[in-house]
Amino acid sequence: MASIRSRNKKLVVDFRFMGKRCRETTNLTDTPANRKKLEKIVEKMEAEITLGIFDYSKYFPKSDKAREMMALKDRASCLQSSTPSFETFAQLWFDEKKIEWRPSYIGKISDIIDRYLLPYFGSKPIHLIKKTEVLAFRSSLAKVTYGKAHKPLSVARINSIMVPLRMILQEASDRYEFDTPYKNIKTIKEPKVDVYPFTLEEVWRFINGVRSDYKNYYTVRFFTGMRTSEIDGLTWENIDFQRQEIKIRQALVYGVMGPPKTQESYREIAMSPWVLQALLEQKKATFGKTEFVFCSHTGQPLNYNNVNKRIWHPTLKNLALKKRSAYQTRHTAATLWLAAGESPEWIARQMGHATTEMLFKVYSRYVPNMTRQDGSAFEALVNRSQMNLESTHKESGNEMD
Repeated sequence: MASIRSRNKKLVVDFRFMGKRCRETTNLTDTPANRKKLEKIVEKMEAEITLGIFDYSKYFPKSDKAREMMALKDRASCLQSSTPSFETFAQLWFDEKKIEWRPSYIGKISDIIDRYLLPYFGSKPIHLIKKTEVLAFRSSLAKVTYGKAHKPLSVARINSIMVPLRMILQEASDRYEFDTPYKNIKTIKEPKVDVYPFTLEEVWRFINGVRSDYKNYYTVRFFTGMRTSEIDGLTWENIDFQRQEIKIRQALVYGVMGPPKTQESYREIAMSPWVLQALLEQKKATFGKTEFVFCSHTGQPLNYNNVNKRIWHPTLKNLALKKRSAYQTRHTAATLWLAAGESPEWIARQMGHATTEMLFKVYSRYVPNMTRQDGSAFEALVNRSQMNLESTHKESGNEMD
């Protein structure tokens, strides 16, 4: 709201226009009559500013700021007439970007836009979206529930919804030259996701206790660390028995075959004796009948939701094993390799990781539970060196005698 002040016995109008603070000195001396006169003028000014018809130079023709402020108004008017609604630009952005994405990611982003972004931002001109609205939208997501149990969205899910919103607003701000409202909005800190790998004894309990037609499938999962999408999309052409390698060249996500998750995911996994034996047995069951190594009775690729519901979780329950996701087979492979003392670089390649960082960040803390890598290995090394040194001294003494 505008205010009237006095400076050097002249009345000054202090107001905001086009998001900027403006202070203009009038020719009116500070008297009660002039204050009442200026109050009426200011009241009219504020009404015109609200209606968007305020002419700065009309009220302050000698002001140095008049040209700057009217230029800002003209630019805003031009921007308003040229910028699309959020809905229109979001669709344009999606059509331009989807050529870069895997089919599964296209579906994910499309769902986020349709289910969350459009209902909230819809037809609003994209350049008029404010930071406060973006933050309010994020807060509203915390109140959204899903499923019969009406569970709230996880922090990870909320962050994933905010990603395309940030990208859309950033691209629009670059293209139409306005400040993005997403500036300095940080990702919500996610609670650390824990992993629950199986012990080696639990692995064998599961393999020996699962339904016989899925024994080979889970043997390969536990001892290769393959992702669900990778093993479900595994075809016989990518099994090299001669070199005893499994080639990861594709992945099955939501029933659609596509490339592996990352560039590093293209890899060759070495077959252990147990994996080799499982694949040789599986060859007798499905080779020549379907292109997929593991499949349904009709030869179609496995539906992971169906397998989880009918095989994975019932087996865990039947064997009194801790409830956990089938993805833990991948975590199990990593911890078993680490516990066995395999090279971290080799493990990273088997897992499809770009570096060993993930191994030390996520998995290595489970190794002490499986082997005595708690400082005793270092003690044993020092003790052996002392024994070797003492032995050398004794031999030297004997030679001198």
